[in-house]
Formats: sequence, C-alpha cells, structure tokens
Amino acid sequence: MKIRLEQCVPRVGDIINNTQLVCRAMGAAAQQHFHLLVFPELVVTGYPPEDLLFRSSFMDEVDKAVQHIIRQSKQTIVVFGAPRRDGNHLKNSAFIAFQGQLIATYDKQCLPNYGVFDEQRYFVAGNGQHAVVKVDGWSIGLGVCEDLWHDALAQKQAKQSCDVWLNLNASPFHEGKQQQREALTAKRAKQFACPVVYVNPVGGQDEVVFDGGSHVVDACGNLILRAPLFESVSCHVDLANIEYSVQDIPHRLQQVYQALVLGTKDYVLRNGSRQVVLGLSGGIDSALTAKIAVDALGKDNVLGVLLPSSFSSDHSIKDAQDLVDKLGIESITLPIAESVSAIEHTLADTFKVWGKSEPDVTEENIQARARGVLLMAISNKTGRMLLTTGNKSEMAVGYATLYGDMAGGFAVLKDVYKMDVFALCHYLNQEQVVIPQNTIDKPPSAELRPDQKDSDSLPDYDVLDAILKASIEDSMSVSEISALGYDEKEVERIVRLLNLAEYKRRQSPPGIKITERAFGRDRRYPITHAFNDV
Repeated sequence: MKIRLEQCVPRVGDIINNTQLVCRAMGAAAQQHFHLLVFPELVVTGYPPEDLLFRSSFMDEVDKAVQHIIRQSKQTIVVFGAPRRDGNHLKNSAFIAFQGQLIATYDKQCLPNYGVFDEQRYFVAGNGQHAVVKVDGWSIGLGVCEDLWHDALAQKQAKQSCDVWLNLNASPFHEGKQQQREALTAKRAKQFACPVVYVNPVGGQDEVVFDGGSHVVDACGNLILRAPLFESVSCHVDLANIEYSVQDIPHRLQQVYQALVLGTKDYVLRNGSRQVVLGLSGGIDSALTAKIAVDALGKDNVLGVLLPSSFSSDHSIKDAQDLVDKLGIESITLPIAESVSAIEHTLADTFKVWGKSEPDVTEENIQARARGVLLMAISNKTGRMLLTTGNKSEMAVGYATLYGDMAGGFAVLKDVYKMDVFALCHYLNQEQVVIPQNTIDKPPSAELRPDQKDSDSLPDYDVLDAILKASIEDSMSVSEISALGYDEKEVERIVRLLNLAEYKRRQSPPGIKITERAFGRDRRYPITHAFNDV
C-alpha cells in the first residue's frame, strides 16, 4: 500500500481554498498512483472553527465542499476531515471516498474538552461505526485525534484487525509534544498489530500553532517516517517496500522559536496586515520580539519606535539603536517627556485636592500609557499591527501596565517565561550576534523611575519562573511549592500577585501558546472569586 500524507496548511473558515487544496493533492496522488491519501482533522474548515459551526450558512458551504471532494475522488482512496450534520447534531468526522463515491464516514468518539479544546460545545460523540472500513481490497482503521489517546477505546478497537490504522489530527504545538505523539503512536501500533499513520496540519491559528510532525510507525512500533516540523509537505510511505525517512526533531529552543515565528507570521498576515510596529526599549523582550517579527515578516515590514523618557538610560537608547542596525529595520524616535509632563500637569491640581501629590506608581504608569498612546496612533495611522513585548513571567505577576505596554494587537511572548527569553536570545546569537550582548547582560528594568530594576519588585527570574511554573503548570499549592525549597513568604507573595493579575490578563492581546498551560484558553480562572489558598 502506497500512502501519501498531506501535512498541509488549511485556514479556518476558508472553505473554498481548503477544498481546492484537497482537490489539488488528490490529483497529484492519482497521477503518482498512490493507493491512499490522508488529510488532517477538519481540513475542510480548518481547526478550530469554533462558533462558525453554529451558522447554518457555514455548514451549507461545508456540505457542498464535502460533496465536491467526494465527486473528485478517482483511483486513490481519499480520507479527509470535516464537520458533519447528523439531524440536529454535529459530528467531527472522517470521510473516506473512492471513485467518486462516499464509502463511509467515521465520527470522532472522544471529544476533548480541556486546554485549548472545547469540542463538547460543538459536537456529539460518534458510536464507533465504521472504525474499520473495507475498500478496494484493503481493511482500513480510522480514528480522529483524541481517539488515539484513550486506552479503553484503543483496547476495543484492537479487537478489529486491519491493514493500516489512520489517525487524522489537529494537534497544537507545545514543548515536547512530538515525542509524546510518537510514543503514543508506537504503543497503538503494537496494540493494533498494524502500521499507524498520523497526519497533522501546519500553521498558526490565533493562539495555537500546528507544527506538523506527521509520521508513520510499523506494526512493531518502529518509526518509518517523520515529516519535518513546521513545514507544509507531502510525504509518502510504501508499506510493501519500506524506505525509512525520519527527519530530525529540532532542539527544544529551535522548536519554540519556529513556533513563535510561524504563529506571528500567520496571525499578522491572516488578519489583513503585512507590517508591524513595536516599541524598542533597549531591553531583551522587545529585542527578541523584533527579531521574531523580522524572521516572520521581513525586515522591511517591521518598524521599531524608540520612546525614551527622562528616566531612560543612555545605554538603553544605544542598545535599542544597536538592535535596529543589526536587524536592518526602520526606526523612529519619539521622546515622551513632554507628553508625560503635560498629563502630570493636567492632573496636578486634582491630585493635590485629594492629598495625593507625592509621585508613586501612578506616574510610572503614565509613562507606559503615553508610550501606548503613541504606538497605537502609529498603528491606526499606518495600518501596522502593534506587537506587545511582555513575557509570561511579567504577565503572570501583573508586571505590565494596562493600556500601556499591554496595548496592541498581538502578544508574541505571552507564553514565554523570562528565563526562556534569555535562552532564546543566546540561541539566536550562536552563529551571529543579532541581539546586542549588553541587552542580554544588563539587569532587566522598566526604567520608569531612577535606577529601577525588576529585582526591586520581583525575585530573580530563575526563582520567579520556577515558582510560577509550579503554580501554573503543575497547580501546586503554596505549601507544596515551599517544600521544593523556596521561601514560603516569597511563594505566598508571588501566588497572590498571580491571582490579582487575572483581570489584566483578561484584557491582554492573544499570544502564541508554547507551553502546556498558556494563559487564556488553557488556564481559565475567574477574576472575581473568594477562594484563597495563600
């Protein structure tokens, strides 16, 4: 059996182009005499279509597309994913077509409702019918994404013998995900006593990035094929004449960086922009964000804005300009001292009446918000999307200003901890220095007051990130985190800050998911609640 895997880039809601993508691949597969062609989960609609599924006009277009694909099927067996109306219900289905006829539909049985997934809102689970289909002399097993992860279902399916098992996926990236997928696929191949084909798409969709990594294992669990990560490719395997084609899995930091670049590129371009603008402080976060933007969109499409205040150090301005020179991007400088002074002057009498004349965090935030006003004005005037530069560590503890440095259209580093920001910059500088060394080496600072450093308000970032990961990713209590060797009072303070900052995060732009528990879709906490475990 010669099988072609289509690791493609469907776009959510673009039913016409997604259908054309499927039909072009069908034509190529027929010309090359493949027996079987396999696409990812919901390839007709893209994943996840979310509440588009509730629109009857949307499903009407899906139905037309499915019928068109079926009619276009020729001598190659085609397996593709699309939503399917079943009376008043919707199913997440795999369609199998051959010679212009619909052979069978298999409906996804295990509907994930955790993390970024919300399928029980839209779909009704299938009953297992047509899990194994006989067509053109072959016995083909079918599963859709989450089905492969459930041991009880796998034990049931293993009782049905088949020549090959196909799993159609829309599996988003997070660190270490490919190794998890392949270990699972190998386990199932041994259970099913047949080769397993795993097909996954590529591309950014709002917060998530699909990284591909399609692969095939034989009945003994040996990896035969691994498609490259983060690339749109067609790959194939001949189960009667196996030739191993296993692409290397990139280093962890390389995977993270590829996800950030792809997620940024697809979010900006698919939302109608081609160019971006961002503030450059001379700090490491804005430097990394600028580099990602250049690699995603090209240097000619990135505008950096230096916004020095009366507290900005000479080295920060120099570091920002050094970054501009190294990246080759356009830049402008807009000092904010006069704007800040005008706002403070306007508020002075009011603050005096209230007995609040002494400068505090209010004046610090005025600086950040003055910068936000200017950056948003440039975005409005030019149509450039404004990228925010805050990282996950800052977003976690609220070390960011609403309507200031949080203002923008996309938060590139929203799910990147500060220590990983440092690690990524070191990784990028391995072959050629693109992030100024002083930007990496100097103590992080918001520079909103004289001699300010992040360490004035926060523990060292290696400690902060460890505490945050224990609380966010592992859901550990204060006592459990303290038992790892961290000061209990410090843990209490950090967890309290994490809880208090939820209202800020709810108002932040979307950002790229790279960890198992990103803010937003993955970690959903109420803003207003009375539970307190601190």
